[in-house]
Amino acid sequence: MTTTPLTTPDPTMEAIGRAVAEGGAGDVPSARRKLLALWSTIGVTGDPLHRCALAHYLADLYEDPAQALAWDIRALDAADAVTEQRAQEHHAGLHIAGFYPSLHLNLADAYRRLGSFAAATEHIEAAQAQTSRLPRDSYGDLIRHAIHEVAEAITAQDRTPRTSAPASPS
Repeated sequence: MTTTPLTTPDPTMEAIGRAVAEGGAGDVPSARRKLLALWSTIGVTGDPLHRCALAHYLADLYEDPAQALAWDIRALDAADAVTEQRAQEHHAGLHIAGFYPSLHLNLADAYRRLGSFAAATEHIEAAQAQTSRLPRDSYGDLIRHAIHEVAEAITAQDRTPRTSAPASPS
């Protein structure tokens, strides 16, 4: 018996994945260049899933919290335009609601690092309110732990980068 896959390969998501892997392997400048080139191709009105994923990952490639914040805002904006149908076209088990805790976490962390603690508080509270949407696995645990860390740093008005944040050498 043969089965029909529920999704088809997405060349743009695959290219994003390759660039992210390259950045994770240490070649941040090259990964950043590739993602920026993809962004130019996708455009600000392109597929919201592509824009969300790309902006979310690109934000992690900047040490400067202001640059990261700009990409984090783009990621959240794009997520708001992703339909559940589009998410599941990419992967049958993917739900856009599961993106929001991480997106708000990243915004909270960038605002915190910039010293904008009121804005950071708004986003960390949004992340906390949506943790039930996270899977009960290592990824969900990682995000829940980071939310806790950022919440503590906001309370302490600590602007230093988190040691557990994704590595982003310039």
